Amino acid sequence: MKKTALAACVTSLGIGTLLSPALYADQNWDMAIAYPSSNYHSEIAQQFADQVRENTNGDITITLHTNGSLYSGERIYPSTRRGLVQIGERLIAALENEDPLFGLDSLPFLATTFEDSKALYVASKPELESKLESDGLKLLYSFAWPPQGIYTNKQVDSIADFRGVKFRAYSPTTERVAELMGAVPTSVEAADVPQAFATGVAEAMFSSGSTGYDSRLWEHIDYWYDTQAWLPRGMVFINRDYWEELTPEQQETIESAAQMAEEAGWARAEELADWYKEQLQAEGMEIIEPDENLMSEFNDLGQQLIAEWIEETGTVGENIINTYRSQANE
Repeated sequence: MKKTALAACVTSLGIGTLLSPALYADQNWDMAIAYPSSNYHSEIAQQFADQVRENTNGDITITLHTNGSLYSGERIYPSTRRGLVQIGERLIAALENEDPLFGLDSLPFLATTFEDSKALYVASKPELESKLESDGLKLLYSFAWPPQGIYTNKQVDSIADFRGVKFRAYSPTTERVAELMGAVPTSVEAADVPQAFATGVAEAMFSSGSTGYDSRLWEHIDYWYDTQAWLPRGMVFINRDYWEELTPEQQETIESAAQMAEEAGWARAEELADWYKEQLQAEGMEIIEPDENLMSEFNDLGQQLIAEWIEETGTVGENIINTYRSQANE
């Protein structure tokens, strides 16, 4: 919380030490989220907010603004960095233009299971926290979306079948994936996915069963290829100016709530992964397991993108990948 004019005046008179932390205790914060209130990321965020309010005896109240209602997805990170909103959640991969480090968890076929995705998070977390700190933010928690598959209106046997298809991209990596497939990348935020497919702005995309379910894509799309290409993560962060003006007790309370939210988020994502596929299928969408030839093409594409990412991030990226791979082989 920013200091009030009264507090600044008192401090300037040299009696700031007389101010009790309770002066700054009652805080009403906003939290910006790009996803619908019914999505499990939003539900976990609400649980986090409820726990913070309860465990601070109402001294800190966090109000959620879901589905991009306060700030659209692309504005959440810069708005939190500038202190226009206290807390935000953003898909990490969507921030890759800020720093190539953010593209790590959307590298195709690097980490394709929940176990591997957690290992990749652990390997990259120190660098992620350092990057956020340099941007005036603090990482609170992070967890995955279910594995990514391909939504498409036609059956495909080869990557070449995507040539000329308008392919929704939500990050530089997914844009690069589309380009390598010969598709036409088009940027579409999560909240705009239903309209994009309804109007033909997008015809295919890599995304999770969660996105298809939230967007009712069975109304526009016939097939979902269960490629399990990667598990992108979202992250929740707080503006450091607000964080540093909390008492140590308040910080500890928020960190405890954040840890519980992270654990609950990972568990919920894994629990829902198959459920989302079942719902898509029940609504008439055909779920297809890609054949070996198609998966071989995708794996080759993934190796190319991993090599490009390491080249772009240099020693930092190479160390993260090596750490992750060494842990995976233990």
